[in-house]
Amino acid sequence: MNDLLRKGMKINHLRLAAALMADGKLTDAAHTLGIAQPAASRLASEIEAIIDAPFYRREGRGIALTAEGRALAIRADRILNEIGDAGREIDELRRGLTGTVALGAVTGPAIDLVLPVVRHARIDMPDAQIEIEVATSDHLRDMVLDRRLDFAIARLPDDASASQFDYMPIGIEPMSIIARRDHPLLRAKTPIGIERLLGYDWVMPPSGAILRQTVERSLRDLGHAPPARVLNTSSFLLTLAAVGQSNAIAPIASAVAQIFGADGQIKTLETTMNLAVDEFGILTRAGAHLTPTADRVRDLVNDMIKRNKTA
Repeated sequence: MNDLLRKGMKINHLRLAAALMADGKLTDAAHTLGIAQPAASRLASEIEAIIDAPFYRREGRGIALTAEGRALAIRADRILNEIGDAGREIDELRRGLTGTVALGAVTGPAIDLVLPVVRHARIDMPDAQIEIEVATSDHLRDMVLDRRLDFAIARLPDDASASQFDYMPIGIEPMSIIARRDHPLLRAKTPIGIERLLGYDWVMPPSGAILRQTVERSLRDLGHAPPARVLNTSSFLLTLAAVGQSNAIAPIASAVAQIFGADGQIKTLETTMNLAVDEFGILTRAGAHLTPTADRVRDLVNDMIKRNKTA
């Protein structure tokens, strides 16, 4: 890097490299930077002179970075984001624990961990703004890598991309099967056997969702086929509505079942199935340095985890 700086590499060169990697067109990259296309072309020529290699090649109606260009662009994007984070951190240090923290969580931990943490944060950091994203692990992981989230409570990928994250395991996510309060199964002998459960419609997320995979794997391990009649939906509200207005049953996070069962409209079925989704934990970008406010919120999450374990 010192050699590139000595040769004249400047912030505008890094900004163009990052913009070209994101936009794929010189005109779009120029627009992103707020400069004319000739100025962008001139910066690209300067980059090629500095790295002593082709920066990009024309491909169809756009451009494709060369191997050397992409190597520069990846690091340029990282450098620019670090500079942005530094500005955000300096601003927070100047104003105290204020600013915005963006965190994500899968459904169960969002209820068990994030909501209590937000209540504590309101007292601990009254001027901080906390944004919460509740989604599936794959979506949350993408948001962490794209820097749209400071950190997430989600599952670590089981492939090579796991190296992109720093990870602190928390535990498994217990699941329950719910039904409406006057469902026929609630009059059955407990625990309810799988054969009786499979006699009803099920409401589950689409194929490939981890909750559905967990249910189908558990049934398969016990020698049963998946439910024959399934309403597929990723909408939690539609799941609750379908369960509340029919004889359908649904697997959901136990923490959620407890919350929505508090008014007695939804009941948790006592069954012979022992459901739990794979381990989840706290995910941050590998090597990321959180701002003081985000770091404090993560500390509050860790405190809540320890409190729950000793309760």
